[in-house]
Amino acid sequence: MLAMPAPRAEILARRAEVISALAERVGPGNVIAEPLRLKAYETDAFTAYRRVPLAVVLPETTAQLAAALRYCNEQGIRVVPRAAGTSLSGGALPLEDAVVIGVARMNRILEVDLADRFARVQAGVTNIAITRAVEGEGFFYAPDPSSQLACMIAGNVAMNSGGAHCLKYGVTANNLLGLTMVTVEGEVMEVGGAHLDCAGYDWLGLITGSEGQLGIVTEVTVRILRAAEGARAMLVGFGATDVAAAAVADIIASGIIPVALEFMDRACIHACEAFAQAGYPLDADALLIIEVEGSEQEQEVLLGKLAAICERHAPTTMRIAKTAEESAAIWKGRKGAFGAIGRISPDYLCMDGTIPPARLPEAMRAIKTLSERYRLEVANVFHAGDGNLHPLIMFDANDADSFARAEALGADILKLCVELGGCLTGEHGVGVEKRDLMTVQFRAVDLDQQRRIKSAFDPGWILNPHKVFPLVSA
Repeated sequence: MLAMPAPRAEILARRAEVISALAERVGPGNVIAEPLRLKAYETDAFTAYRRVPLAVVLPETTAQLAAALRYCNEQGIRVVPRAAGTSLSGGALPLEDAVVIGVARMNRILEVDLADRFARVQAGVTNIAITRAVEGEGFFYAPDPSSQLACMIAGNVAMNSGGAHCLKYGVTANNLLGLTMVTVEGEVMEVGGAHLDCAGYDWLGLITGSEGQLGIVTEVTVRILRAAEGARAMLVGFGATDVAAAAVADIIASGIIPVALEFMDRACIHACEAFAQAGYPLDADALLIIEVEGSEQEQEVLLGKLAAICERHAPTTMRIAKTAEESAAIWKGRKGAFGAIGRISPDYLCMDGTIPPARLPEAMRAIKTLSERYRLEVANVFHAGDGNLHPLIMFDANDADSFARAEALGADILKLCVELGGCLTGEHGVGVEKRDLMTVQFRAVDLDQQRRIKSAFDPGWILNPHKVFPLVSA
């Protein structure tokens, strides 16, 4: 079980005063203080842990957010930044003596420039809304997390989110041009802009993926791309997970970069087929969904080469879409995978670690062994092309022993990722979930240097407290 600090009594005793002061700065309609309404903010998508916050502030402007953050810093009140709350690592988990500052009401698209291929948006704009704003002109925003219908761009920046198409187009960091961030002192910091690069230190690279530890992002300038002429998907079933993993390694080694290369094991195949009726082969132990794009001729050439590589691994099923509708059918089950697992298990932990793609066969065998050791079923669905694993560990949160085994299994899977030459997280962030595993990947000197950077931005350590850094060595 993850350790969390006891709330500070002196802050709790001043609750009414704090709420009144925040209301003066951002307007009473932008402060939530009623116990029933606060319950909606007690957790994020990492629902195993819950804490009802002191109050929630929902600013409508950067100036309001700066005023609220400045007050909290002056009073020594901890602050938890929050976007949509879709974090799977507890990145937005509040504390009882902390104020949640959310960006949900900062949801306007401020500027779209097709000539220079960028969009400037407020931090509360959803991921999919950016693409919808430009797709009519033949453009799109590349990062596409599974939660893209709900997740907001501020959370994408905080966790450096990816998605199925990041194999070709990169994660959030590869698609950012600039941002506006409010520092803990309430100062507004502009980083980058509408141009491709800027002189000096790479502040954009430092802030992206910093999990709300350095400041709160209020505006983001993203790169938008011209959409391809078309895209098609293929579905390939295999008789064993490590055989499918070997096919992935061969595809990457060939030099072909599909738009997406997704992996599902038997447990996930059956759950997704029951949920979405996508026509998945139930006799397969593993399934690959591969998508390519370009002109019709390019698609044919790439799909032919990919089919030839897969044929070397004796596939049990191979289906190549002929139309956009057939491609959508292939993707239907994958898009609903997390919901599908939720129908067959009371609870699950969605892990997030990365490994070199060539080590996938070894990883699949090891995860199966660990699953048997902890007596818990694991469904695997992940971005195979870049080795970003998402094992879904099924357990019962009402059974303390089941929960403890699930956490221990998850920790061992993440340790395995590091041992295989990967890292603790690919796109979900560290949050509280992986906080105590940071020493597995980083030496004490590495963590100390990271803490120095944190202290330079946040001397009082009030921003997103008790996340990322292990408590035992804090």
